[in-house]
Amino acid sequence: MSTIAQEVIESASATAIPSILPETPERLPAPAPEPMTQRRVLGLATPIIGENLLHTMVGAVDTFMVARLGAAAVAGVGMGFEFVFFIISILSAIDIGATVLVSQAIGAGDKHRANQLARQAIVWGLVLAIPMSVILYVLAPGIIGLFGAEADVAVHATTYLQVIAATGVTLFLSFVCGAVLRGAGDSRTPLYAAVVANIVNVAVAYTLIFGNFGFPALGVAGSALGAASGRALGAAFMLIVMARGMKAISLAGSWGWRPRLETARQLLTLGVPAAVEQMLSSGAFMVLIAVVALIGTPALAAQQIAFTALSTAFLPGIAFSITATALVGQSIGARVPSDARKAWTISLRWAIAWLGIGGVLVYIFSERLMRIFSSDQSVVDAGVSALHALSVALPFWAIWFVSSGSLRGSGDTRTPLIIGASTMWLSVLLAWIGVRFFGAGMGWVWSAFVLTSAPASLLMLWIFRERITDYERGRRDLPELNAAPLH
Repeated sequence: MSTIAQEVIESASATAIPSILPETPERLPAPAPEPMTQRRVLGLATPIIGENLLHTMVGAVDTFMVARLGAAAVAGVGMGFEFVFFIISILSAIDIGATVLVSQAIGAGDKHRANQLARQAIVWGLVLAIPMSVILYVLAPGIIGLFGAEADVAVHATTYLQVIAATGVTLFLSFVCGAVLRGAGDSRTPLYAAVVANIVNVAVAYTLIFGNFGFPALGVAGSALGAASGRALGAAFMLIVMARGMKAISLAGSWGWRPRLETARQLLTLGVPAAVEQMLSSGAFMVLIAVVALIGTPALAAQQIAFTALSTAFLPGIAFSITATALVGQSIGARVPSDARKAWTISLRWAIAWLGIGGVLVYIFSERLMRIFSSDQSVVDAGVSALHALSVALPFWAIWFVSSGSLRGSGDTRTPLIIGASTMWLSVLLAWIGVRFFGAGMGWVWSAFVLTSAPASLLMLWIFRERITDYERGRRDLPELNAAPLH
């Protein structure tokens, strides 16, 4: 294990952030860095927790309403959700690169460059999102067919996926705008956008799923349209705020929108490893669907309901991961590695506390959570087994989330890729062996993730701690930043 860790550290040490865009004669002096305190960390993380809770509520509300259509519809939406995560993972090549670069520009006191990077992230993301949406829409039936689900489940999954693919641009804009704002230290605007998205989703989904108020009953398609409508309005809200120059990032003015290949290269240098990590992880979860499908439709329905319920417990860990990325990035941009350590330590402490409590609550109330969504006893039993196993893994995922987020903020997106992807696929392999050869159920499927995530999370923690110690003691040079402002 130590040899593997050393190889990961050495390969990631080459990551640097070189010159991004042309120089401009203007430059404001970098302000004195704000002290890294618990208040600063929580001030950024708390709105992110609220935002993530609201994003999760979109899925939870839709799952609750779709559950009235039957287990096959829930299973189909669950399968479609996994492909949505896969779409998001591809788009994260731009999102994560933008978060890291914008945060480091803000830390270096170069707001002009941060604004330019925001424009370029939106432009290049659209270049990526539009053709990908078209391809996914066309290939959706064949992709769903690969997973061997029962015919009625496959129909629902295909419908859901095609609607999401057709509205993929709104999905991208909602994520990239939030990523840019959080990198600049503004987590409140994405929170308000998530409030808008939830209100719109509930109204549209309730109307179109069941055909209320004289509208046609579209079933699963109505659920997907509700989510897409909510994301579109939330993205529009963030774009308007930035266009008016009201927050940390300003899109006011017509300059900076011409696509720059060099900027794309720098965004993708950081973003592609993170995107590949998420793609491989999402791919692992999609293969896991095929594994769960071997157990039966009740297990597929339980998979979706259990994961929706557990996603709420994930939220603080994900929020502190995003916070660590932004604040470590700002600290590296300001050339203050000791603040990067403080941001990591404070985020880690809070994430472990939140997810530890969440794990206990999920374990205790697992059956009640399942019965909110389904009265089918076979679905409930399968979901309870999954939730019991997953709740044990939550504290380890807290360590994983925060340490990997901190590594990304420092400019290293390769280490999380190597450790994260290999861990996820090993988990799926163990799950498949148990189900295929030993008749295991949902409990074993998710216990496999406990067995693999615990050592992986501790390895990630050790690597970041060693990295930041080297920065503090001068044994390793900080990543080179181009402090020059932009045209």
